[in-house]
Amino acid sequence: MLSNDTVAVIGAGNIGHSLIGGMIGGNLIETEDVIATRRTGSALDALAEEFPGLRTTTDNVEAVQDASIILLTIKPQSRAEVITNIRDHVDRDVLVISVLAGITSERLQLGFGQDQPVIRAMPNTPALVDAGATALSPGTYATDAHLEKARAIFEAVGNAVVVPEDHMDAVTGLSGSGPAYVYMFIEALTDAGVKQGMSREDASTLARQTVYGAAKLAIDTDKHPAILRDEVTTPGGTAIAAVSSLEEHGLRTMLINAVGTATQRSEELNDE
Repeated sequence: MLSNDTVAVIGAGNIGHSLIGGMIGGNLIETEDVIATRRTGSALDALAEEFPGLRTTTDNVEAVQDASIILLTIKPQSRAEVITNIRDHVDRDVLVISVLAGITSERLQLGFGQDQPVIRAMPNTPALVDAGATALSPGTYATDAHLEKARAIFEAVGNAVVVPEDHMDAVTGLSGSGPAYVYMFIEALTDAGVKQGMSREDASTLARQTVYGAAKLAIDTDKHPAILRDEVTTPGGTAIAAVSSLEEHGLRTMLINAVGTATQRSEELNDE
């Protein structure tokens, strides 16, 4: 899929690292055709040790000069500095794939000052263990071929779906920020077990496995969550009593509001 490409990963932190591993491990590209940048040389040394043959540099301009695909895996707050630094060295036909939360493809195209093919991506941190959930949205100048390359990159570290760009802020609130909500849920389940007298180690093991198992069952069976919930909640039993308590205390509303709040924050980032 990327056999004729050179990929520059600008800001190879956690997400960039996972994408490098996915591309190389999935045989999408040869290791020497990937160039990774970070601010610190020691971080790049660790990457080079993990992926022998990987090209590394602290100079973003050097990285993009020969690239046909640029993965912007930097923080949204760094975009102006980075794009201003590299834009005069990026050809018009180079595909830019951005994971910058809240930053529209139009804003990115304006940043590069030309009709740049841009694809927005919103992955999440489970990509680190090849279990990511990513939404992709092509900009005005991105072709189907560009989109297929982006899809291949992110499907190497999990699942990827294509959505309209006006849904990307909602994606950021749902799956992009979603792992934080799930970690809080695991932590709360663990504390609940400890409150009932369990050891923290046992409670944590059971809480994590319960969340993992429930998600896997939902994926593998493709059943509606309400059906799976009903299969657990026997009449007059413990689960239905707990579900009633969760509904009474507004768990569903809290999660809906949390996604809404994160979506709003994503919208604000494009204006900063």
